[in-house]
Amino acid sequence: MKRSIGLALFMGMGVLLATTNGEQQEKPVHTFMHAKLAHSQSILEGLAVENYDQIAKSSQSLTLLSEEAGWNVLQTAEYARQSDLFRRHTKALTEAARKHNLDGATLAFVQVTLNCVECHKHVRSVQQARLEVPDLLPSLGLTQ
Repeated sequence: MKRSIGLALFMGMGVLLATTNGEQQEKPVHTFMHAKLAHSQSILEGLAVENYDQIAKSSQSLTLLSEEAGWNVLQTAEYARQSDLFRRHTKALTEAARKHNLDGATLAFVQVTLNCVECHKHVRSVQQARLEVPDLLPSLGLTQ
């Protein structure tokens, strides 16, 4: 009985530690993505009220975020391409805002938004593939 309780406590600690480690790994990405979303919302607000300084500042912040190490959640050629496109679009957005070009800034923001959607689709597809591979290994006679 004591052994069963001890084993249950040991396993419970393992689950708790695994959950804590997972949360610590995900939290920076979660925080990072919320910062990206806040800057994007600020850009949309700036476009709506023609506040070019707000647009430029927020788009510059997005560019800087994309250059941080925490940005690189995948190491694939497609992810690198999407990140490069993102930086080009945010820089074009900043430049249009500095020139007080509302139409150019709006178009650049649409491009940034489309790029975000495409990149997130890529990340989800890679994550899904990683989840599916362990399930396929036994049927191929392989182990992890």
